[in-house]
Amino acid sequence: MIFVSVGTHEAPFDRLLRAVGELRIDEELVVQYGPSEVRCDGAVEFDYLPFDSAVDYVRGARVVVTHAGVGSVMLALANGKRPVVMARLRQFGEHVDDHQLELASRLDAAGLVELVGDGASLTMALARGAEAPARADAAPWLGTALRAYLAETLGEPVAIQPER
Repeated sequence: MIFVSVGTHEAPFDRLLRAVGELRIDEELVVQYGPSEVRCDGAVEFDYLPFDSAVDYVRGARVVVTHAGVGSVMLALANGKRPVVMARLRQFGEHVDDHQLELASRLDAAGLVELVGDGASLTMALARGAEAPARADAAPWLGTALRAYLAETLGEPVAIQPER
């Protein structure tokens, strides 16, 4: 099963859902679409899911495809999944800035996510079986890196505690 989530942001993420809708797969597809109006033929679809249900779908998925929101990415990682992520971009009105792209690029470079930018790269990621397990605790530096990223992005000091 492939689980797709656009998260809970108030802006639609039609670009991701169009890419998912163009997939030619013979596998169960579960989609959480939020405020988007794009639907994926043959998918089990929800506008929003209770957190516990989202956790169950993540755990049961072969692949998790999601926006590059910190909460969604961390949910996948905490449940042993290396998510395929597409960042919401300002130029398409999907978010107020490009912080998701910055975060996803760093996590992709670290091997924690697979960053895709369009339908073709999504198809290739799924064909490769982007199901390599990942765990948030497999990268002990992640908490420090996230705090440093937030400090850099927000321009404010963020206390960085040593990892334990």
